[in-house]
Parts: sequence; structure tokens; C-alpha cells
Amino acid sequence: MKRFPLFSWLWLILGLFYFFIPLISTIEFSLRMLKGRYTLEAYRVAFQDPRFYTSFGYSLLWAVITMVISLLLVVPTAYWVQLRLPKLRPYVEFVTLMPFVVPAVVLIFGLIRLYGRPPLVLTTTPAALIVGYVVLSLPYMYRSVDAGLRAVDIRTLTEAAQSLGANWLTIIKDVILPNLRVALLSGMFLTFAIVMGEFTFAALLSWPAFGPYIEEIGSMRAYTPQAVSVMSFAVTWLSIAGIQWLGRGAPGQVQTAGAR
Repeated sequence: MKRFPLFSWLWLILGLFYFFIPLISTIEFSLRMLKGRYTLEAYRVAFQDPRFYTSFGYSLLWAVITMVISLLLVVPTAYWVQLRLPKLRPYVEFVTLMPFVVPAVVLIFGLIRLYGRPPLVLTTTPAALIVGYVVLSLPYMYRSVDAGLRAVDIRTLTEAAQSLGANWLTIIKDVILPNLRVALLSGMFLTFAIVMGEFTFAALLSWPAFGPYIEEIGSMRAYTPQAVSVMSFAVTWLSIAGIQWLGRGAPGQVQTAGAR
């Protein structure tokens, strides 16, 4: 007879309670805007606020730009390190871990001091904000891409593509990227979640974003911020569902590419 994994189920149940009780409490509180009954009034008020759409749209724009720049920076770097420079892996991993060590406040003040005066002034444009977001998402994006590269025999794929006359751009675009679909989606989702919920960079650089908007309405209203938080959580889960849907069939794709 198989041993019943009591402690495994116990930790799973405790984890579910830890995760869902605050969420259910937030949802329940957001429905109590009208005294004595549950309504969606807080959600209606949130949707009627033009700043909700403005801040969400800006954060979505920042997230898309950050994901594109992160992919252009991380994918070739991780690919080249694994293919040609494996001895540099510890140093690259150390650099990607720096955002965990240096607080976001320190990072943003460093950007302001460095790029807030001539000869290169970026603080008057969204460039400094995007740079900060790229740095914050670097650990998650790099590790997602690196894990995907380790799961694929990129050396064999690269040599096969080179034997057919493919250049480096073609190899990365048509051979490597299709085999990293799930890894790229994971890194992009984490980047999206970081940008949508980030507060420090956008607030100190005075650029509109979803995080500062939630904090602002939280200081003026009681129920609407909870409703906005629930909607933000729903967007996050929809993103996870989208990743699962887009990532279907990825293992078979890797095998096919390896067979070719």
C-alpha cells in the first residue's frame, strides 16, 4: 500500500488558505460599498474614472516596451553565453541578481543622478522609466530564457542550421526562438506582472502608471482601491491562462526541431 502523503496535503492546504483567504477578504470588502448589501458599485466607480484607463494604458505600454527590450537584450546574451562562453555564466548570473540586492529606491536615485543632467538627460522622457523596468525584470527574464536554453540542445541545432547556410540572425529567429516559446512566455508574464504592479519607479519619476494610481485612490477612497486590486489580480490570472494556451504543444515542437 502506498503511504498517504499527509504532510504534503497539509502544506498544500495551508498554502491554499494563505493565498485565498486574503483574496476572498479583498473581494468581499470590495462588494460592500453600499451599506447592508453586496453590490458592484465599487467596480462601477472604478470603470467610470478616466484615470483608471489612462494609468492602465500607460502601464500596458511600458510593459510591452520593457518586454521587447528585455527579449532583445537577454535572448542573444543567454544564447551566446551557453554556446560559446560557458565560463562567463557565473558572472552573468551575478549581474542579473543585482536587482535583488540593490533596493528599487537606490536604483531609481542612481538613474536620476546619472541621467538627470547633461550630457545625457533621460529623466524628462520615459526612457529612464523603461531602463528601470528592464533592470527590475532582468533576473526573471534571464532565468526563464536560460532554463529554456538548457532544455534544448542548442549546439546541435546551431551546427545543423550553419551546415545549411543559415546566418546568426536566422538561427536565433527561426531555430532558437521557436524552441523557447514557453520560456519566453514565462519571462514575459513575469515582466508584465512586475511592470503593472510597480510603484517606486513611476512615482519618483512622475510618470503615469497603474501602481501610483492605486496608491493615490487608496488615500482618498475605501472600497474602489480594493476593486481595482481585484481587477489587477484577474488580469494577472488571465495572463497565466494565456501563457498556458499559447504554450500548448511546445515540447513536441522542440523534438521536431531536434529531429530536423
